[in-house]
Amino acid sequence: MNVLSGKVVAVTGGGTGIGAGIAAILASNGCRVTVGGRRIEKLQQLSDATESEHPIRVHELDVADSDSVNAFFADIHENVGEVDILVNSAGVNIQNRTMATMLPEDWDRVMQINATGAYRCIHQVLPAMRKRRDGLVINISSVAGKRAITLGGVVYCASKFAMTAMGTAISNEVRDEGVRITNVYPGEVNTPILDNRPSPVSQEHKDSILQPEDIASVVLSICQLPPRANVPEIVIKPTKQEWV
Repeated sequence: MNVLSGKVVAVTGGGTGIGAGIAAILASNGCRVTVGGRRIEKLQQLSDATESEHPIRVHELDVADSDSVNAFFADIHENVGEVDILVNSAGVNIQNRTMATMLPEDWDRVMQINATGAYRCIHQVLPAMRKRRDGLVINISSVAGKRAITLGGVVYCASKFAMTAMGTAISNEVRDEGVRITNVYPGEVNTPILDNRPSPVSQEHKDSILQPEDIASVVLSICQLPPRANVPEIVIKPTKQEWV
């Protein structure tokens, strides 16, 4: 029996990269997936390219805008049902990543999307999950949420550490109510966020690191676990990437 058949899934930042990979694999495994993102054309391309029993639904979403978040989840609730699995995958970084070069408005933008945006989405689904004593939230963090690495930069690391603490604290709060929270910490992944690095990334390097489908496979395994089993956190990195 497919334990994921008919599960209602919401994926943020689902137009490209990790979010798109997760949306596609969950839809292919019988879930009723709705993806949200700021570029509706990318979302539709994903939906059109994914073969699944339930076509991937698309909806414009800016997690930094509370009205947009409200509209996204209202659409799912009204047209599909209560969310069983939330995947927080929306995230950004900036080019000027040092304290010396970063602007205050850069800090506000990254924190608003990576940290506050994830909070807003959890806030939307958690009450119903607690009420029915079942639900799963997957936070796509980063190794920068475990180690304050130079590559990630000041605000990206801060935002991902915030997601780490938030996910862990909420998980502890709801552990007796049937709700599970998992923080996923990917290392380097070949996604469009690489295009925003201070130094260009070669195609050779992109091919040697993790691909979105690698993260998607891990998330699928977590989603397939029985409700009694929770993975609080998991690190997945390229074989070649240092872990200290």
